[in-house]
Amino acid sequence: MRKIDALLYEYGLSHQNETNKAIHWICVPAIFFSIVGLIFSIPAGILDSLSPFLHNFANWATVVLVLVLIYYATLSPPLALGMLLFSAVCLAMANLIDLISPIPLWTVSLSIFAVAWIFQFYGHKIEGKKPSFLKDIQFLLIGPAWLMHFIYKRFGFAY
Repeated sequence: MRKIDALLYEYGLSHQNETNKAIHWICVPAIFFSIVGLIFSIPAGILDSLSPFLHNFANWATVVLVLVLIYYATLSPPLALGMLLFSAVCLAMANLIDLISPIPLWTVSLSIFAVAWIFQFYGHKIEGKKPSFLKDIQFLLIGPAWLMHFIYKRFGFAY
């Protein structure tokens, strides 16, 4: 069995309840986005002072997402491609909020993060099982891949 299959299977064991699954379909992407937004909000130092344009591309979120995508690529190159597309959407949304919102991006992201985790823990209370990441921290990254693998299955794509 491939490592990705084993991780997705193990993650799925604590995500059997339909309500918990539905909560995860909303909250896992929200948490992923909120973390991208929080990291995007960290000042990039000298690049920020050189050009606001550079901030849109050269920021800590881009650096972290490259590392995350390398991890996904070691597990499954096709899933890494899907996560690349989702990550690009998250970066674009963070950039848009940063540019036009009267509320700072970090505030929006922190609010989304807190609310989404409250629902996540509620879903696991319904499930009757602890979140997988309490057993192994890498499951924080497997959650988004678990959802992506369902999208791939739905469209008949190999992952």
